[in-house]
Amino acid sequence: MSTSTPPIAYSIKQATEVSSLGKTTLYRHANRGNLRLVRVGGRTIIPADSLHALLSGGK
Repeated sequence: MSTSTPPIAYSIKQATEVSSLGKTTLYRHANRGNLRLVRVGGRTIIPADSLHALLSGGK
């Protein structure tokens, strides 16, 4: 069964793949407050809405 539900969050690696931005660039935007990172257990994830906002020029 394969559904194409859009992701609600991305790992750092997934975010680099879908955005074509490097890991350092993503962390730089997070440090500037332009991208939200969330720690869940031992993982850092990026909520999809935050990544989409960054890529569309918003916050």
